[in-house]
Amino acid sequence: MAAAKGNAIGKLGKLTELRQRIFFVIGALIVFRLGSFIPVPGVNPEAMSNLVNGNGLMDMFNMFSGGALSRFSVFALGVIPYISASIVFQMMGSVIPSLQGLRKEGEAGKRKMTTYTRFATVGLAAFQSFGIAMALQGQVAAGGAPVVYTPGFGFVMSSVVGLTAGTMFLMWLGEQMTERGIGNGISLLIFAGIVAGLPGAVVHTLGMASNGELSLIKLLMVAGLVLAVTAFVVFMERAQRRITVNYARRSGGQRAYMNQTSHLPLKINMAGVIPPIFASSLLMFPATAVTWFSASHPSRWLQDLTQSLSPGNPLHDIVFSVLVIAFAFFYTAIVFNSEETADNLKRSGALIPGIRPGKATANYVDSVMTRLTGVGALYLVLVCLVPSFMQAAWHVPFYFGGTSLLIVVVVVMDFTAQVQAHLVSHQYESLLKKSNLRRS
Repeated sequence: MAAAKGNAIGKLGKLTELRQRIFFVIGALIVFRLGSFIPVPGVNPEAMSNLVNGNGLMDMFNMFSGGALSRFSVFALGVIPYISASIVFQMMGSVIPSLQGLRKEGEAGKRKMTTYTRFATVGLAAFQSFGIAMALQGQVAAGGAPVVYTPGFGFVMSSVVGLTAGTMFLMWLGEQMTERGIGNGISLLIFAGIVAGLPGAVVHTLGMASNGELSLIKLLMVAGLVLAVTAFVVFMERAQRRITVNYARRSGGQRAYMNQTSHLPLKINMAGVIPPIFASSLLMFPATAVTWFSASHPSRWLQDLTQSLSPGNPLHDIVFSVLVIAFAFFYTAIVFNSEETADNLKRSGALIPGIRPGKATANYVDSVMTRLTGVGALYLVLVCLVPSFMQAAWHVPFYFGGTSLLIVVVVVMDFTAQVQAHLVSHQYESLLKKSNLRRS
């Protein structure tokens, strides 16, 4: 047994490329965490932390940034502006003919779309940082201390430059992680921001349980809910609908190949974790804008609207559910083309039993995919909102949201799958090298 483990470790040591990719991801996440502690000058850290804590909207924004907002660091905006810009251009790419043409140009068109997204990210980051800086100048913490030491033009400019530069650096870091590491870099940065706050929250919760402030039954129920939701997410992310596909009899030379049966796998949740991230980022933007405007022009209805858009309120839950369902269908339509799938089946001589090739096959696959997407969208809404309802009912002392748990589980599954793919490809390469040596 020990010898087998030693051989496995020795084989992993020989995977130079995989080891370098993993180390690069770890190094990038360390840089991200170090940068989240570099503050923008001119802000009272204690007053800023008191302002953020207890605010549902700011707590969620702070969670995605890994606590950078409560410290008002250069990474306070996180990658939310980049995600918002990506949403806008993906939507416009399905409507505007010129952008549709870029999507069909292959790698060159993809580079142009990436350039446009980066410029839009700069604009959104500058706009959001300007609004945050203007709003913070008039804020006072609960203890009466001002959040900004010296309000004025200098503070606004330093905030705009610092926050915008921090967002652009994170965008570049995420792209480098995708290219030179393993997994999606932007998703890994969001994952790191969420996970960074979990140890402190768990320790605080256990401390409250030991002091009697939180009953043991509620603590066990929360732990059981986390495990149940995690298992449910893993099950649904691996769930597939397999459509039977028959290959016609083919003859090649002196060989004749009999009819073969295979399957066309269709995931229930083809969109992955993208719809909740898009919905959360879109909800943060108008709610934050309302918060800025109400800070400079206080009025009752603006305060009520801000409160309604905070997590845990009925209006927020309804709008969030609608956005998740809409983005699930929209993103699935982008990543999966039923007509292209039908054409590929027709070229390979495959057909679905009882369905004619071509247009009929495309319509059938599209109808199946529509039903699957509907089930997947309801699953995303259920996972994202049910833990929040339980949190509000049990008054759990830390933010346990279904969106954060979904992101963590899906990112870990994707990272593990890509590591396994690298291991399999390395095994194939070693087999090919051995076969070539034997032939020579």
